[in-house]
Amino acid sequence: MANVKFKVEALRTLASPYRKGDKDENTFETIYYLLVDMKDLPSELPLDVNPREPKMTTSVARSLLNAVIEPETDFYINNRGIVIAAKSLSFNSTDSEVSVDLGNQDDENDKFQYGILDGGHTYTAIMEKRNKITNDIRKYVRVEVITNVQNITRLSDARNTSVQVSDMALFNLDNNFEDVKDAVSGQVYADWIAYKDNENKAIHVSELLRLMYAFDIDRFPDDNAAPVQSYSGKAQVFKRYKQAFETPFYKSLTKQIPVLVELYDLIERELPEKYKEYKKSQGVSNPRFGSVRGIESLENETKTEFFSKSVKYSVSTGYIYPIFGAFRSLLRFDKKAGTLSWLFNPVDIWNEVGISIVQNTFETYTNPQLAGKDKQLWLSNYRIVETQSLRKLLSRK
Repeated sequence: MANVKFKVEALRTLASPYRKGDKDENTFETIYYLLVDMKDLPSELPLDVNPREPKMTTSVARSLLNAVIEPETDFYINNRGIVIAAKSLSFNSTDSEVSVDLGNQDDENDKFQYGILDGGHTYTAIMEKRNKITNDIRKYVRVEVITNVQNITRLSDARNTSVQVSDMALFNLDNNFEDVKDAVSGQVYADWIAYKDNENKAIHVSELLRLMYAFDIDRFPDDNAAPVQSYSGKAQVFKRYKQAFETPFYKSLTKQIPVLVELYDLIERELPEKYKEYKKSQGVSNPRFGSVRGIESLENETKTEFFSKSVKYSVSTGYIYPIFGAFRSLLRFDKKAGTLSWLFNPVDIWNEVGISIVQNTFETYTNPQLAGKDKQLWLSNYRIVETQSLRKLLSRK
């Protein structure tokens, strides 16, 4: 018998509404919603009932693997979780432990009736990477256990809808990313970008759309609003691109992708040093950047997202995006000519005020999820860049 036990952080039960008063009420489905620490998830859960074998070399799978080890703690919110079909579930409230009966896995009937029927990629990613989660971070995954499933095929088909082609992949089939492809042609990362589902490439095109959204001065022209969704809302970012990619502004903005990528990669690389410089200016003799929440100090160097340059820290995008987006104050769009231009080279301005922006960011928040979504932080960083550009303009006169 495959009876697995593991601790849970929380448990909620949803009984079938059809079971009340029925003499065979124990035969109706019951749904259990669990919140489980990744490190407590059992390693022996069977995957045979799942219609797809996990393929961990796709861009989606790579994102899952990264999501397991990244310092963000909202995995259980963003990820759909794991769905398990089981014979029964019991809960020991004293130990906060569940016991899940997955039948006899040596029996063909039970083998294809009980186990993980959706979320196989999520489960595999956790199994492969959870040992690399640092001890000071607890990361959770949602687990849904359904007992007494009457029609496992129908349930499996209903839950495994992600085999459908994504909106972005369909968009690409219509050759609507040609401007993006032209813009990155000749760049070292051009061949690393995935435009289709399950392409085995390191960068998904959505990452480039996020960069552009952060500099969408057509929608966010000043310090009254901020493109926070470039950090927190990929669906909104794609929706905007889909609506506007043929407009003169977005066509011109797309041509700026190499500049945006260069700036983002530079910030990702240099942010640790800027942090240490600002701390030292305040009298901290040995700043510990790696101890900040959302920052991971690595024994083995990792690579930056776009240029794949070696870095010693993994920095949450919740810190990077409010800094990166501040430089949109340097963009100007000429509606008559349909062209974008920079008041000053953003790399030069980063070199001049980078320490100030980093200081403002980390003195406002040491929680990357709050930082990435905070409109006021975005706007105050924007004003730092804007003020510096005004100073430079005045010095010309």
